[in-house]
Amino acid sequence: MKFWFSCNSCRKKHPFRLTETKCGCGGTLMVEYDLEKVSQTLTKESLKSRGTSMWRYKELLPVESAHHIISLGEGWTPLVRMKRAEKAFPVKKLWVKREEQNPTGSFKARGFSAALSIANEYGIKKVAVNSNGNAASALAAYASHAEMGADVFVPKDCPGLIVEECVQYGANTYLVDGLIHNAGKIIADGRREQGWHNVGTLKEPGRAEGKKTMGLELAEQLEWNLPDVIVYPTGGGSGVIGMWNAFKQLKQLGFIEGDLPRMVSVQESGCQPVVDTCTRGGAFTAQKDNVISSPTGMRVPSPPDGELIVSILSESDGTAVAVSKDEIKQAQTSFGKQGISSSPEGAATWAGFTRLIEQGWIGKEDEVVLFNTSHAMKYLPWKQHHIPIIKTYQDWLNIQYAVS
Repeated sequence: MKFWFSCNSCRKKHPFRLTETKCGCGGTLMVEYDLEKVSQTLTKESLKSRGTSMWRYKELLPVESAHHIISLGEGWTPLVRMKRAEKAFPVKKLWVKREEQNPTGSFKARGFSAALSIANEYGIKKVAVNSNGNAASALAAYASHAEMGADVFVPKDCPGLIVEECVQYGANTYLVDGLIHNAGKIIADGRREQGWHNVGTLKEPGRAEGKKTMGLELAEQLEWNLPDVIVYPTGGGSGVIGMWNAFKQLKQLGFIEGDLPRMVSVQESGCQPVVDTCTRGGAFTAQKDNVISSPTGMRVPSPPDGELIVSILSESDGTAVAVSKDEIKQAQTSFGKQGISSSPEGAATWAGFTRLIEQGWIGKEDEVVLFNTSHAMKYLPWKQHHIPIIKTYQDWLNIQYAVS
């Protein structure tokens, strides 16, 4: 087998399985590869003749046969140098990685291309996800392309245009009276009875592995010289986890040398469990109440493995910063005036960047990459379809009985 699982905590190895994500010790299972075998075909030279999708790195993705790949052309998004901003701020170089250029308008396309390719290899025909929005619409699109049935569960205040996307892509779409973890409980309660394959964050291996390609791609676009700092909006954290694994694998393969980037997680004030843990120190603690941030992908009070996110920030000598709703709005305007259409999550990276400049944490010799994870248009006001609002799995069942 060219890939397997290894526990990030106890380091025990496990066979690769579709739904297994936790070790008996409680640690998260991460995908590892036979890098000696990978190096035989994945080289800097071979990449020059490969297609411009994330599957150019197929040796570092956990799919056995290319026949099972589900792709809409995701990846190889633009990396834009922000030269005007470099003149305005004491920083050596600044780029924005434009993930809003992906299919479905967000970075979530990467994760679901990988997740549904793996599911396709295992013969899965029915998938479900709980989401704050962009993951739901991405799953809906990729499931439709793969001819899989999809059920998506989003908070009732999910942006209306994203809900509309889910419907247009053909997913069974449900609004939940609660937050993303409440939506997740509905899937967990009905998973066995309904036969749902849960593609929620870290519920299967594909999404983190798909997002890993952001790191692989960034390194290649910068000619294998990584930046000093990466600023990334953080909710469930699979992007941070995936990119950190990408950099470690590239170093083992000999593609990159030197220090890895200092990773920065940005969250919105009002839902900031990663920031609070980094500030307080000690073990990660989920945010149990007073969740008052906006309905975006950063609103995840209980990430599936917050401890792993915090450990990556610590290992990289990084940090976490919370920015306000007003700062995010101002950042969207600033990005817009530089030609970048940014979601609240993407704009949060600009707000976090300027904050860290003010604090002196980012210095004049630093090279920095901000990740814009989605575009602004998805968050415009929109009247939603008449979709029932549910709170529990029993509510969901009642709807099915009423329809039948």
